[in-house]
Amino acid sequence: MLIKRKSAAAAQGRLQAVATGFGGASLVDRRAFLKRAGFAAGALAAVGTIEVGAVRRAQAGPTDFQQPVERKKNICTHCSVGCTVTAEVQNGVWVGQEPSWNSPINRGSHCAKGAAIRELVHGDRRLKYPMKLVNGAWQRISWDDAINEIGDKLMEIRNTSGPESVYWLGSAKYSNEGAYLLRKFAAFWGTNSVDHQARICHSTTVAGVANTWGYGAMTNSYNDIRNSKTIVFMGSNAAEAHPVSLQHILTGKEINRANVFVIDPRFTRTAAHSTEYVRIRSGTDIAVIWGMLWHIFENGWEDKQFIAQRVYGMDQVRAEVKKWDPATVEDVTGVPGEQLKRVAETFAKERPSTFIWCMGGTQHSVGTANVRAYCNLLLATGNVGGFGNGANIFRGHCNVQGATDLGLDITSLPLYYGLTEGAWKHWCRVWEVDYDWMLSRFVDKKMMEAPGIPSTRWFDAVLLPKDQVDQPDNVRAMMVFGHGGNTIPRMPEMVKGLEKLDLLVVGDPHPTTYAAISQRKDGTYLLPICTQLETSGSRTASNRSLQWGEQIVKPIFESKDDYEVMYRLATKLGFADEMFKNIKVENGRPEPEDILREINRGGWSTGYCGQSPERLKAHMANQDKFDIVTLRAAKDVPEVGGDYYGLPWPCWGTPEYRHPGTHTLYNTNIHVKDGGGTFRARFGVEREGVTLLSEGSYSQGSEITDGYPEFTYGVLKKLGWDADLTEAERATIEGIGGNNPDAVSWSTDLSGGIQRVALEHGCIPYGNGKARAVAWNLPDPVPVHREPIYSPRADLVAKYPTREDFKSFRVPNIGFTVQKAAVDKGIAKDFPIILTSGRLVEYEGGGEETRSNKWLAELQQDMFVEINPADAAERGISDGGWVWVTGPENQSKARVKALVTERVGKGVAFMPFHFSGWFMGEDQRKNYPPGADPIVLGESANTITTYGYDPVTGMHEGKVTLCQIRAA
Repeated sequence: MLIKRKSAAAAQGRLQAVATGFGGASLVDRRAFLKRAGFAAGALAAVGTIEVGAVRRAQAGPTDFQQPVERKKNICTHCSVGCTVTAEVQNGVWVGQEPSWNSPINRGSHCAKGAAIRELVHGDRRLKYPMKLVNGAWQRISWDDAINEIGDKLMEIRNTSGPESVYWLGSAKYSNEGAYLLRKFAAFWGTNSVDHQARICHSTTVAGVANTWGYGAMTNSYNDIRNSKTIVFMGSNAAEAHPVSLQHILTGKEINRANVFVIDPRFTRTAAHSTEYVRIRSGTDIAVIWGMLWHIFENGWEDKQFIAQRVYGMDQVRAEVKKWDPATVEDVTGVPGEQLKRVAETFAKERPSTFIWCMGGTQHSVGTANVRAYCNLLLATGNVGGFGNGANIFRGHCNVQGATDLGLDITSLPLYYGLTEGAWKHWCRVWEVDYDWMLSRFVDKKMMEAPGIPSTRWFDAVLLPKDQVDQPDNVRAMMVFGHGGNTIPRMPEMVKGLEKLDLLVVGDPHPTTYAAISQRKDGTYLLPICTQLETSGSRTASNRSLQWGEQIVKPIFESKDDYEVMYRLATKLGFADEMFKNIKVENGRPEPEDILREINRGGWSTGYCGQSPERLKAHMANQDKFDIVTLRAAKDVPEVGGDYYGLPWPCWGTPEYRHPGTHTLYNTNIHVKDGGGTFRARFGVEREGVTLLSEGSYSQGSEITDGYPEFTYGVLKKLGWDADLTEAERATIEGIGGNNPDAVSWSTDLSGGIQRVALEHGCIPYGNGKARAVAWNLPDPVPVHREPIYSPRADLVAKYPTREDFKSFRVPNIGFTVQKAAVDKGIAKDFPIILTSGRLVEYEGGGEETRSNKWLAELQQDMFVEINPADAAERGISDGGWVWVTGPENQSKARVKALVTERVGKGVAFMPFHFSGWFMGEDQRKNYPPGADPIVLGESANTITTYGYDPVTGMHEGKVTLCQIRAA
């Protein structure tokens, strides 16, 4: 984790010498690596968030300051905080990394991963050229041969089984432009089975939050938490997962004397920073939240005016909450009533209060319902739509927010338009392709408008009998770009699915778990895709801010960027001319600036219309002009005056309209032209005789002083505001509307005129509605507690069972059958320990990238399981000893080291999910291409995780299952 590159002699330190000396799979194992490297275990294990100024500047760097040195800015490719990386480049080589003091997000600091990021483009563990598996051996091939062979096989499968038999798995590591291109690519191929990491991290968040108040995203920002008086973390370990965010949170804690509660089954590093830690049983989030609301409603601590004006259906929530008295809550969750009362009272009274969650809350078979419960807590206490409050959802990967926005989702086209005929016609207009031609690419209209298969279930679509999969044939091919294979559950079943595929293509800077875990002998291709540091484009941080990353160095070895690879593949498959007709392609590479302009032309529904590449580049050049708390630049600053940093969406109107972006969603205290807003009126205007529009609440300066519906051309005409449209805007609207121009809305008007006129009258284009405490379109309109599929409490399963079996996303969801069988067989007796999972500060996601980085590999060399001292003593397990963790399905097992600790309570265990390269006790280093194996290998936590899927999204139940642990 050095700022400057050492001299050639010094650079050949012991760790690097060993790391670069790995010639093949059999040469060095982990212990030999450590022994030869001469490192004490855990020598740097205490490294977490590192202020760059505290990192020693290496001596005798090779930079020749007589030669020009360029400074280039990009964004860290790890978590969603959005830290700026400032690189020094000389003669096309990244020679140094400087603190990004001007960034209002990271302010010169990095975590261990950000400080070590330069290694990604210097690392010798990268995949260097295209390869294919031939009779079990990796062979180098050319790019032309790879594209031609892959394309021929795809067309063979298409011609015999149809387009739905190819599964497209994209990446949260994509730029916005890359994510958009893959979603567009899937549309031109003829399928909606296109997904990415959001399925397994925050798909339940998007569904739950969007179905409450309109948009499925963080309402405020990391920086805004500096304004909070009470901060609750539930299922979020930000100190390890989002380390740089802690500078904002801890500043709020110190300056505001903020209360910080951490609610978690495990005492985390974040809990160590809290003012109070609340231990719960994993999988009981709804019961905990209803327990808090029981105290709030019983004592009259709710915000009655906020509820009356801006919330629909809270009385139905009250009725459910009344069942959750303190004794019942303690029995189900383990939380004492008085402790929960203290948390509830503080949250309701010491405002503004913010609620933060991450995958600890989302990865459950009730994940969407969990999120809905969190939202109802915020609504009941009036803690949405203001500075210092809100739902601060910490996303995972560097662009998981943007990739979700841009449509790498089985349920929607880009920017949440859905899959209806109207959505397809909108994007066909943007793409300037004929709707009937697009329809012809699909099996039929039904499949064109049907959600695809989630990434958690693709292998079921391979393995299940054909008549159980709702599409013409099983999945036969997987196209995987930038996605680990160890991040989905039921890995033994996943391996069977891999081995049955006719074609597997993995495009990534590093070979992933997909490339090494199975016994495939043929039909596997590896494509070296460069990192985002070697290309350019925008990415969206968790707070909805877009940042433009410039290319630091050209792609190393023979790697290519996502844009070029997709263009080459589209050319081979015969639709490149149509797909790229309005995107400039230079030397075989589509230009990301032009891709973003196309996004701007179609992104009205989410306010991705105002962030032109020129505006984003101006923000990166003027980072020092933005306030660290408000994220706003002074109005008199050239180029960026009045803007919020990164133009966080929604950024309304055309780029020329120069909307400043929206720092805080749903904030009625600000004019809409300054980033203010209301809850979306997306669910209609009335239900069962009750209004769904806001009553007596409206944004500052609004000419309509009450609730109002979404704006259409017809609404403008009724108000007489259509006279404000320009002739060009009117012509565009009437051209889109044809015989019914009045139906053209703020989200389908390609001129931006409807949005512009609404804003000029102080109104938000999407209307002024109420948030929904009751979401009548969801399986549980009011969230109800349901026990995990594998629960340690058979008695509670009888009272709070999961939902009945049903078909979901083209495949059966048999959670009820599995849960019943677990109870009938007494699984909890044989597997008495609750297993949960999470992150480490040293690694990211599936870990292939970070475990291949020598500076990070030093910090954590072994996969482990945390076990409570009492459980360890009962089993004769010693700290640091090898153990077997076994699961209740597929005879799953994992050989890992034991970390005996009171971080976990008795009967609870924890495993990090970043490891792969061992599978059920077998070392798989030999399966990687020689020299491209990660430095550190280990068993995958998801080998043990089990069946269980959220009915709304297909999210897996990765945060709670049962296991047994025995000494190895």
